[in-house]
Parts: sequence; C-alpha cells; structure tokens
Amino acid sequence: MAIKDADISTGLKTEELVINMGPQHPSTHGVLRLIITTSGEMITKCEPVIGYLHRGMEWLAQNRNYVQYQALVDRVDYLAGMSDSHAYVLAVEKIAELQVPQRAEYLRVIMAELNRICSHQLSLGIFMLDLGAMMGFPFYAFRDRESILSLLEEVSGQRMMFNYMRIGGVHMDVPEGWLAKLENLINDKLFHYTDEYEDIVTNNPIVAVRTKGIGVIDPKKGLDAGLTGPNIRASGVNYDVRRDKPYSLYEEFDFNVITHDAGDVFARYKCRVDEIRESCKIILQAIEKVRGLPGGEHAQADTELKAKKILPGFKCPAGESYECVESPRGELGVHLIADGTQVPYRLKWRSPSWFPTAFVPELVEGQPISDVVATFSSLDVILPDVDR
Repeated sequence: MAIKDADISTGLKTEELVINMGPQHPSTHGVLRLIITTSGEMITKCEPVIGYLHRGMEWLAQNRNYVQYQALVDRVDYLAGMSDSHAYVLAVEKIAELQVPQRAEYLRVIMAELNRICSHQLSLGIFMLDLGAMMGFPFYAFRDRESILSLLEEVSGQRMMFNYMRIGGVHMDVPEGWLAKLENLINDKLFHYTDEYEDIVTNNPIVAVRTKGIGVIDPKKGLDAGLTGPNIRASGVNYDVRRDKPYSLYEEFDFNVITHDAGDVFARYKCRVDEIRESCKIILQAIEKVRGLPGGEHAQADTELKAKKILPGFKCPAGESYECVESPRGELGVHLIADGTQVPYRLKWRSPSWFPTAFVPELVEGQPISDVVATFSSLDVILPDVDR
C-alpha cells in the first residue's frame, strides 16, 4: 500500500510501502505477522502482531487438575518439552515440599540437555534454510536430531510431546542398556557432528556476509527487554539459570556458560553451536552419576507422594512459587498459586520467546528488508511459546 513519497540519501524518490510478512510466511517459525513499513529497501517501522494461535495454556491449567495438566505442558514450547515439564513440576514440588529421588534428578538433567541439543540442531538447520542455503547442511542437522529423538522415544514413548517428567520424579527409569547407547552416541557421533557444522557454516564466507554485524543486540537494551538464553549471552551477558539459580543438582556439574561479545546474528549462531558441546559434557557427567545409584522405582515419585495417591486426586497445599529453568531459548519460568485444591488457582508462564519477539522492531528498523529473516531466525523464537 503506497503511503507517500520519501526522500532517500541518493536524491531519488521512492514510495513508502506498508507490507505484510506473515502470518503464513514460511520463515516466521509459526504464525507471526510483521507489519513492515519500507522506504525503498530500508525498514522505517516494524510492528509484530501475535495471537493467531489462541493457545490458552494458562487458562487450561486453571481448569485441569495438577496431573491432567502435566500432559499438556510439553506443548508450550513444543521443541523444548522437557524444559516445559521441568519448570512446571519444580513449581508444584516447591509448594508441596516434595523430595525428588536423586536418580530422578540426574535423569531430568540428561533429558533436558538432550532436548536442548535437539532444539539447537533444529534451530541451526532452519536458520540455514532461512538464509537460503538449499544445500546439505540443514538436513545434516535434522538427521542428527533424529538420532536423539529415537533415544527419547525409548524412555518416554514419544518423539515430541514427551510427558516424561512427573510431579515427584520421572515417569519411569531408563531401559537397560539405554545409558550405554547414549554415551556411545555422544562420544562417537555428536561431538563429530558439531565439528561438521563448524566446517560447513562457521568459516563460510557467504554466511559471514549475511550474518556478521547484522541484528546487533546491545546488552543493556537486551536485558531491559527481558532477553535471556543464547540471545543475550551472544551479547556478552554471562547469565545462565543452570549456574546462577541451580536446580536439579546442576551445581554438581562442570560446564562452561558460553558467551560471545559481538551480539550479532553470527554470534547467536555460534553460541548455540558451542552450547551443544557443553550439553554433551553435562550428559556424560550425569550418566556416570546415574550409574552409581539404584534404579527402578528410585527414579519415580517418592513414597510419600505415592501414599497421597497423586493419580488422580493429588491436592497441592496452599502456597505460591516461581521456579525457572534454562530452556534452549532462555529462562523459562512458572509462577504458580495453589489454594489447596486439586486445581491450580493461577498459573503464569514466563516464556523466553515472548521477549525477543517484542524486541524485533529494535533490531530491524533502519535496516534493509533483506536482513529481516536472518535476524528473526537467529532469535530462535517459537511462536506457540509466545501465544501460550
């Protein structure tokens, strides 16, 4: 739609146009709509429009009992279902003062880190597709992710909506020989796969031109906007919930919090690649800890919780809690208010995809329209995590 004539630096005149990107655009990672005003090829205004999914996840929590809602939470961020469940069960356990078996805590760490690797692999593959790389790399990432999903399927029965973490523990212990298969996958393949990503992408001159110096996030503005995870760590902010607010025995693990200073599209890509290696290190440490503990029912809900007959009549004591985890996209939190009944009085999600979506205008206004998709893709936004 033509608005008016606009002078540009060349002395030429061009019409200012308002155009829609989405909600059906394949590079918006869901049903996001960007209303973009352009002068020539430069963006003068950008307005994100959300709400097309109508998820109702918080409303559902207040109309289901605690156990029924467990089966739904993996859908908040469908690429990080383990993190979704982890934050939810931690919030319930905090109010109910439930003690989780040590083995279950280590298994939670393993599953969460595996899910983080899966998410980052898919993010990297889609990122390259969004840049127009119709070469083999995206399918390398998708292939590698499948090998992890097969293992997650063995323990949960699902490849996406796992429903594995439960209030008081996990659904069940891992099958016999599963830990050995996971250890071999990491040592024999995942480290090598990640080196392949670097060989294909990191030193690629075309990728460098499309990503370096583009979509730079100022660390102060990013923090003020609520950004967390790789998006803010790529701007030099050294914050990770696993280290700074440890949960599920993360304080026992030796790992590095990955940061980069450039704050651009490339730095966010590189941050996720490096985090895959750190997640592999955490998993290998957790495997050794699990092997030293008794299995079977010791991975499931504690005996006190079983005595309360959590299925289906578990009543959470009255209280309030906020518990958060480090999801692949940053701080994922659950604010829970319980009133002593079987149904939460109020539940609120702190979704890490919400904040970078609101931050998009800050990154793209004044930039060429050709950089919009690369910039947005590097934020790794999952729209169901926004329209919760």
